[in-house]
Amino acid sequence: MNTNNKFVSKLSDIDSKSTSIYGGKASNLGELIKSGINVPPGFALSKDLYFDFIKNSKIQNTIETLLTDSEKMGIAELQKVSTQIKNLIDKSDLDVSIIQQISDEYKILGSPRVAVRSSATSEDSMEASFAGQQNTYLNIQGLTSLMEAIKSCWASVFEARAIFYRNSQNLPHFDSGMSVVIQTMVQPDVSGVMFTLEPTTLDNEKLVIEAAFGLGEAVVSGLVTPDYYVIDKSSQTVIRQKNVQQVFKIGLNEESSGDGIFSSDIENQNINIPLTPEESMKPKLNLDELKKLTEQGLLIEQHYDYPQDIEFAVKDGEIFLLQSRPVTNYSRGVLNTDQVNLDVSNATMIIKGSGASPGFGAGKAVVVKDLNELDKVKEGDILITEMTTPDFVPIMRIVSGIITDKGGRTCHAAIVSRELGVPCVVGAYDAKSGKSATTEIQSSDKITIDGTNGYVYEGIIDIPEKEIEEESNFKTNTKIYVNLADPISAPKVSERNVDGIGLLRAEFIIANIGEHPKYAIQNNQSELWSTKLAENISIFCESFGNRPVVYRLTDFKTNEYKNLKGGEDFEDDENNPMMGYRGAIRYINDTEVFKLEINAIKNVLRKYNNLIIMVPFVRTPAELRQVMNILNQNDISASLGHKIWMMVEVPSNVILINQFINEGITGISIGSNDLTELTLGVDRDNERLEESFDERDPAVLWAIERVITASKKQGITSSICGQAPSFFPDLTEKLVQWGITSVSVSPDSIDKTRNLVYRIEKTL
Repeated sequence: MNTNNKFVSKLSDIDSKSTSIYGGKASNLGELIKSGINVPPGFALSKDLYFDFIKNSKIQNTIETLLTDSEKMGIAELQKVSTQIKNLIDKSDLDVSIIQQISDEYKILGSPRVAVRSSATSEDSMEASFAGQQNTYLNIQGLTSLMEAIKSCWASVFEARAIFYRNSQNLPHFDSGMSVVIQTMVQPDVSGVMFTLEPTTLDNEKLVIEAAFGLGEAVVSGLVTPDYYVIDKSSQTVIRQKNVQQVFKIGLNEESSGDGIFSSDIENQNINIPLTPEESMKPKLNLDELKKLTEQGLLIEQHYDYPQDIEFAVKDGEIFLLQSRPVTNYSRGVLNTDQVNLDVSNATMIIKGSGASPGFGAGKAVVVKDLNELDKVKEGDILITEMTTPDFVPIMRIVSGIITDKGGRTCHAAIVSRELGVPCVVGAYDAKSGKSATTEIQSSDKITIDGTNGYVYEGIIDIPEKEIEEESNFKTNTKIYVNLADPISAPKVSERNVDGIGLLRAEFIIANIGEHPKYAIQNNQSELWSTKLAENISIFCESFGNRPVVYRLTDFKTNEYKNLKGGEDFEDDENNPMMGYRGAIRYINDTEVFKLEINAIKNVLRKYNNLIIMVPFVRTPAELRQVMNILNQNDISASLGHKIWMMVEVPSNVILINQFINEGITGISIGSNDLTELTLGVDRDNERLEESFDERDPAVLWAIERVITASKKQGITSSICGQAPSFFPDLTEKLVQWGITSVSVSPDSIDKTRNLVYRIEKTL
């Protein structure tokens, strides 16, 4: 292939030797074409064109200036810089001769609707896939729209997530090249994914196919449950098959992106198309199509001499292969605190609490008794306070350890610390003597904490080098989700072997915004408030690509809302905020405030299709009905393809579970913390009652089993997002046996939970 000064090449002219020029995706497609595999025709733009465009536009210096100190930027700043850079690229013009080359290739294709995909030089390789780092644009038609989509693909190199990721990995921002693939769109009857080995057990004697009607986005995003086929590779016969009813499919919006108008809005590109009852029950693939797919899969595996993960589409019985990449096993270091021993033989223990987040930390103590004192805490310090609130989150990111007087293992400090990977001791209070961490430790004291066992020692104790273990690479039928709150942690956690976010807490994002929503309304800042919320939610959706992100609607209690700017003017004093004005009742009574959150959600849904909405703390079916009506009035409903879950955390949810499900929710998630607290009548933040707070109490187990069983019977998904699965393997085993769809745990528990679930499923 002649690559001398050639920026545009047909896919058929590219092969595995072209990876450094055209990236992994384009090179793999070229290899497939050369091997006789049926691939939709197209062409690719080399990484050199990307660099040439940046150089000729004279924007590199400006971009580098904007990125100065970007590793120190907060989320809002990073988003602002990202927008500025993307605008620079959008406003820069391509050379006329390049436009002509692209136009010529586009005309050869017949000027059809095309997919414009990133093909980074480091993605889809044996070492890494980097899936979802940059953007893809579908259903593009017309030269003007195509040129805009190409520039938008380049601009996605500077999405906030990508900037954050490169900073966290110490990668230069202009080292990685960006090729772009332009490929004829296929409007498929059926599409899906094929693995040339059994991905759960890594059994190389079997081949697995998942398929659904319409675009493959429905499969990879989890919007529908696909048909499932297991094929014996030696005999090429189907040995296991599961057909699932599909009530709608995702198709291309024939009215979008035409007449030279480019739209990056996914919602405009793809639409949900209802299926008739007869259509919905049909198997997705017939035996002839399965045979053809199997043959193609085996040919590709033989060509690469390595198991493959393949995306396919079927149109009028013709099979198209859209992508193939190695089934990669990632190895990353994960701290295993069980393998680390701290020598405390000569140490003096100051106080003992409950180990809430594993690991050891040492440094200067800083006692914080008031929010106004937070600026005293510097990077590497040990934060000591009575109890943390969402306002503490920015500081909790930078400290070496956290100690609180109050709280149990499910309190705010414990949950956030586990997510951030910061050692934490909670409930550091001696009831007999009345001594606590804040009374026994002075600011500037040098201390060491053991977040695994709950001990706090005088002085700086040498912490041995931590041993590393490999991350679990198993796949499980039960999805393993993660509980997250901090946008900064999202890109890093998304690289783990995790199936999505099972609980995204809105409260911590709003705490970072800092203003009470009514204060924003009062000061004509409603749109800005919603925009900030949308930007933060978008970071999670973008980071996790096609994996689901379950966003819990705001569930601030009155005492927490009061801490926000302007909150004192809008919140009453409540004797028991836990049982007070929170959750669904707020959305019904304060619809003006709820509308701010709805506007943010709608902004996110326009760009991302992996967002699931979860309604918390619903006391009655009538409350849920009213909330669903409000959402429906604002074009958010299950009938439009949106997923809406309800949290099960009030005993009434358990007692009337079938009535709640009948209100139209598509899934439930068990908040085991609140459910246990309200079932047993135990304040989980009261360290004196810590032994009474037990998610494995027979009453709580009965409630959880009842809810999972009812969900399974009514055909909706069930999950759990409390802290229980992170702590109790025996409970996790019961959840899997009862048929729970997913388990959401803190980041430090991802691998051990997946390994446990894998072993349990093997025995079932």
